[in-house]
Amino acid sequence: MNTALPAATARTAATRSAYPEPATAVFSALGTTAVLLTADPARADDALLILRAELAAIDAACSRFRPDSELSRANTAAGNGPVPVSALLAEAVEVALRAAELTDGAVDPTVGPAVVALGYDRTFAQVAARRPANTEPATAPRPAAGWRSVRWDPALRLLRLPAGTTLDLGATAKALAADRAARRAAAAVGCGVLVNLGGDLSAAGEPPYGGWRVAIADNHAGPEGGWRTGIADGHAAREGSGQAGITDDPTAPNAGPQAATADRHTVLHTGPQPTITDNHTAPNAALRHPVVSIRDGGLATSGTTVRTWRRGGRTLHHIVDPATGDVPPPVWRTVSVAAGSCVDANTATTAALVLGERAPDWLRGTGLPARLVRTDGSVLCLGAWPADGGDR
Repeated sequence: MNTALPAATARTAATRSAYPEPATAVFSALGTTAVLLTADPARADDALLILRAELAAIDAACSRFRPDSELSRANTAAGNGPVPVSALLAEAVEVALRAAELTDGAVDPTVGPAVVALGYDRTFAQVAARRPANTEPATAPRPAAGWRSVRWDPALRLLRLPAGTTLDLGATAKALAADRAARRAAAAVGCGVLVNLGGDLSAAGEPPYGGWRVAIADNHAGPEGGWRTGIADGHAAREGSGQAGITDDPTAPNAGPQAATADRHTVLHTGPQPTITDNHTAPNAALRHPVVSIRDGGLATSGTTVRTWRRGGRTLHHIVDPATGDVPPPVWRTVSVAAGSCVDANTATTAALVLGERAPDWLRGTGLPARLVRTDGSVLCLGAWPADGGDR
């Protein structure tokens, strides 16, 4: 029986934080930029240790670029029987299969061979380094084998992949890392934390007064007005500001917020949703980038304009339609979604980019707040997402 999405805690009145401005830490991780905001600066070092440990564990378990990762070993064994996996990789696999189930395959972990066929066969930094040459021939798209071809025994933690199939957990593992790190850090340090991993944000614990302020950038090429951009699929946060800018920019040096995770059978609708409000009192609110506030839960932005490369005379990107093995038709430039967890938010944003014109109806069915920006720059806000430039 399906259960409701774990709700982000809604509060009718914010309690003014006893802490000064949040502390900010920014560093590279998982091929992107990691940003940690800690409401109590005195506990920032402890929170940072937890985040770094969580990211190291996720990388060792789930990276498809490390030959020594647990996922790489499982992929190598495809077609040769079941492989026992750790508790962490088991959680990542279940999250990925749940995302595939909830999106009817629009987000599918068996897309690995398709992504490689399109040229994303190494870290994005390495792909970008060879991008100017554009001398490689086009490869025929490879539709995904389909998530139902994966044999998974959760009780014994045994993973069996059919021959020729490899898993790519990139669509969900980073969001899972944000959720896990935010929960663990908030519980350990006793204050609010915001984790941003390249646009996958998770918030847990008591936030600063007024919540975490998040600027949503439509043009990943570089938000202006002082928001910095700079490294893999990233986002920007001003030190000490309690803010996080979302850009999905693989070149951005800073980032911002998100939280929780649910069992595989949780649905993306019917439950209470995270509190998200228009925040025109935030610094830089006058800029063209809308600013929203969240207190907890997950917020993700995915886009198709920055993590790109050229191959066979075409511009390609990292969002792949599992049904075709190719990039989806260009409909949305960016999609932002708020949910009870970063995993759910990221699942929804990725699915929306794949679904294209079908995305608005699908998102309405989930009940999740969403903001979609078309390739022509026009904006569509759904659910409880505040309209751009609306009332405070």
